[in-house]
Amino acid sequence: MYFLALAADFDGTIAQNGVVDDATFEALRNLKESGRRLILVTGRQFGELADTFPEYGVFDRVVAENGAVVYDPATKQKTLVCQAPSPAFVAALKARQIEPLSVGDCIVATWEPNEKAVLEIIREQGLGLQISFNKGAVMVLPSGVNKATGLKSALDDLELSPHNVMAVGDAENDFPFLRMCGCAVAVANALPSVKKAADVVLDKPRGDGVRDLVDRICREDSAIAPRTKRAIRVGQDRDGGAITIDPEEGCALIAGSSGIGKSTLATALTERMHEAEFQFCVFDPEGDYDDLDHAVSVGGVKEPPNRAQLLKLLHKVDANVVVNTQAITVEDRPPFFAKLFPHFSSLRAETGRPHWLLIDEAHHLLPLRREGLERVLPNDLRAAILITVHPEAVAVEILNSVRTVFALGEGAGVISGFSRAIGATPPASFPAFDPEEEVLAYTVRDGRVTPVIPDRPKRMQKRHSRKYAEGQLGEDRSFFFRGPDNALNLRAQNLMIFLQMADGVDDRTWEFHRQGAHYSEWFRTAIKDKGLAEEAAAIERDASLDHKESRRRIRDAVLARYTGPAKSDEH
Repeated sequence: MYFLALAADFDGTIAQNGVVDDATFEALRNLKESGRRLILVTGRQFGELADTFPEYGVFDRVVAENGAVVYDPATKQKTLVCQAPSPAFVAALKARQIEPLSVGDCIVATWEPNEKAVLEIIREQGLGLQISFNKGAVMVLPSGVNKATGLKSALDDLELSPHNVMAVGDAENDFPFLRMCGCAVAVANALPSVKKAADVVLDKPRGDGVRDLVDRICREDSAIAPRTKRAIRVGQDRDGGAITIDPEEGCALIAGSSGIGKSTLATALTERMHEAEFQFCVFDPEGDYDDLDHAVSVGGVKEPPNRAQLLKLLHKVDANVVVNTQAITVEDRPPFFAKLFPHFSSLRAETGRPHWLLIDEAHHLLPLRREGLERVLPNDLRAAILITVHPEAVAVEILNSVRTVFALGEGAGVISGFSRAIGATPPASFPAFDPEEEVLAYTVRDGRVTPVIPDRPKRMQKRHSRKYAEGQLGEDRSFFFRGPDNALNLRAQNLMIFLQMADGVDDRTWEFHRQGAHYSEWFRTAIKDKGLAEEAAAIERDASLDHKESRRRIRDAVLARYTGPAKSDEH
């Protein structure tokens, strides 16, 4: 399910003249029995609502007084979102003989045309209060308090994101909470301005319309809402049209060779998710996302992720998380991920979050022919972005969930390799494209291949030098001293180990790799340090240097960048 809750206004929406008919109540109860939550959002005071609608207990939360009060029917706990009205303000209203006048826990209410006198008193007393309207009703609350703030408080209690909430209303004071939700619905009797702003306008009024909406939620779920409400922008095509991905349409795959910009594209996507307030979780085996401004990292080079801490963070609606597994050996990372994934699945079933899961080095974490993988993964994985150098090495069960491939570098080869891996025929032809500026987007459903100009991150991704100096790079990113006769197999999984081995290998082995420009190539593609690669390439080309001097200069170049406190530089 995508929509896990319905937030409904009371008067004019589920109720007519304060009465919720039996058929509407039964529809709401059926929706709750489907596993979804119900939240009532009303301008009424809670006591008045309880007298009028004693069956309010069907709702998981009641947001009353236009957002100022949140009530939990199960625990009977009432929470005030703001301060009570000052006695001096209420006394001034009574002195002006403003009638009718109702004073709640936080709200002060009257009717038009009393708003003029109310506003005068607010100005005279210098109060931070605001007036809102509801079909002739005049409601006074502290500035910034409205149905949206009250609903947000209720959703935080329920650990739900507004994106996974359907909202329905009819009047002016419903605008704030309608706007904040994943789909805004207006009943047929709603004000024209509310209908104009809604994503969906029902054909029937009040309870009749709400009953139809409940039926549609159970049958259609996410298909009710416009795709634009949940799509994440990737970039644009050559005509300026937006290219997006939709969490309800399956997975996306970002693939290409090392050092070509996969993590840069993924970083840009996390920025779009953050801007749209979609929660994401990055599974980061190599520490490429440790410095995201809008996420909290769990784990690091020396400390493995704490599972309890990770899950506690994910239960917070507004927390984005990076799971850094550098301290876990390459062999132990897939089992660690496999043990975590059921927790992700359970959390998604309950809360719809994290909205997006980014899995870097997917060929390591979800490898082909990994025994038991099918037991922890859903048949149709959605809202995940797989990032890999080797899509053909990813489990076929996962690749079958991919709906869009973003191929970087040698795009035709990447797409063809992916197609063969899932047993499909590769596209017969590919459009010409500029690999420096564009990626190829391959839509699996229709076989269309489109050159895309990807959005760049607003803040270029930074990397900790400690990752490369002390971390555990995978085999495909480690340096191997093999020598001219391929007699050695010495693996350097980070820069410090590389320097130790460089000091110890024989002169012939050192010179073999220097003359082959293997050091600069490793710095460029695996370490992703263009400056270090260029400096090493100059050392490799300098025939006047003997093995001793070239080793010293390579060592100095590395230590100049990767010693001391953890530093970071843009790349």
